[in-house]
Amino acid sequence: MTALVIRGGHLIDPAAGVDGPKDILLKDGRVADIAGPGKLKQTNGAEVLDATGLTVAPGLIDMHVHLREPGQGYKETIATGTAAAAAGGFTAVAAMPNTTPVNDSPETTRWMQAQERGAVVRVFPIAAATRASKGEAINDYAALKSAGAVAVSDDGLPILKDSVMREALAAAARVGLSVIQHAEDTRITHVADKVASMNAGPTSFKLGLRGWPNEAESSIVERDIRLVGELREARPHLHVAHISTAAALAAVRQARRNGLRVTCEVAPHHFLLTDEHVGPYDTNAKMCPPLRSTADRDAMIEALLDGIVDAIATDHAPHAVHEKEVEFERAPNGIIGLETALGLSLRWLHHEWKLPLGRVLSLLSAQPAALLGLKGRGTLTVGSYADLVVFDPKAEWIYSAREGKSKSRNTPFDGWTMQGKVRWTISEGRVAYSAEGA
Repeated sequence: MTALVIRGGHLIDPAAGVDGPKDILLKDGRVADIAGPGKLKQTNGAEVLDATGLTVAPGLIDMHVHLREPGQGYKETIATGTAAAAAGGFTAVAAMPNTTPVNDSPETTRWMQAQERGAVVRVFPIAAATRASKGEAINDYAALKSAGAVAVSDDGLPILKDSVMREALAAAARVGLSVIQHAEDTRITHVADKVASMNAGPTSFKLGLRGWPNEAESSIVERDIRLVGELREARPHLHVAHISTAAALAAVRQARRNGLRVTCEVAPHHFLLTDEHVGPYDTNAKMCPPLRSTADRDAMIEALLDGIVDAIATDHAPHAVHEKEVEFERAPNGIIGLETALGLSLRWLHHEWKLPLGRVLSLLSAQPAALLGLKGRGTLTVGSYADLVVFDPKAEWIYSAREGKSKSRNTPFDGWTMQGKVRWTISEGRVAYSAEGA
């Protein structure tokens, strides 16, 4: 593998406590050396990328994406999804198991990681917590971990039975995996074949749409935290996916005060948008959990600023155009997000709300790496994986979904102004993405 030098950039590595001008030598997929400007040794023959005026940071890690393969390649493939990830600065993604068939086996877990899938950045499968994600019987977590699974989840569906969730938490703890819960009490959101399609509130009333009350999320989070407390000696790790309500966040805060291993993630759409963005039945504003009230949105921002939120995750959920261009209640949930997460986070969290740049980058790299146990990622130190993003922190740009790398276009952020343009994404020493003119 050709050696690569990143020269002239400003390195920000929150995990290593580095914030200053550095040159970096990459060799054989790892970081070989880091030194002050012009002080690298043994760079003869290395390719050079000039990062003058640019920020260099650990490659971003998205711990919650849907790559749709196997079985739903018309929406997205592992190849197209990882191309979108690279364009957004991500060098690793964790893929949820709600595929066709559900990823509940070592065979499917290995299939997703095979070279034939054409991934341009690293894919870490998250395997189903229960067989076929039906919430009845847990899978063989040791076998799934051996095949490469980094966590277990029935994302898209909750584990409703107390006994099954307790067993999942205990079994996952024994093999060192996290349980990622989709917190939705479907006994509240699915009643008599009627499915709640947006947040319950004045907007849902005005639009005549069935509303999803906050309690459908917070009650599951509270139940899961109680189970974690009962299993305290086993030290299970509960991670709440795409948290969206102030009440659920309050439960996580209290769990942390009580010394429990409970973490959570927030998606950009939940800290930027509200249920009013559904507007005239815009299906690109339909997701699960739904966009919430202004008060809930503000609670997400507060939790990001004060450190209760552990990671920013996109919940990248591609759908074909024909699936979204239907009546609101019939449209599938979800939006794409890999190419906009960094630009939105820098524009709003950093520039508008003054969250330090290092903290923003940590939420997108070091902290997801720690949550998933990805050693050697989320940081740039000698010997770590050569996963980097190089971006222009001052560049403003307008996102065009039509020009994106994803197979799908379902996003409410089309036409939004972003901050921080990715110039290069380097995955394990290889350039996975290079902007035009870079």
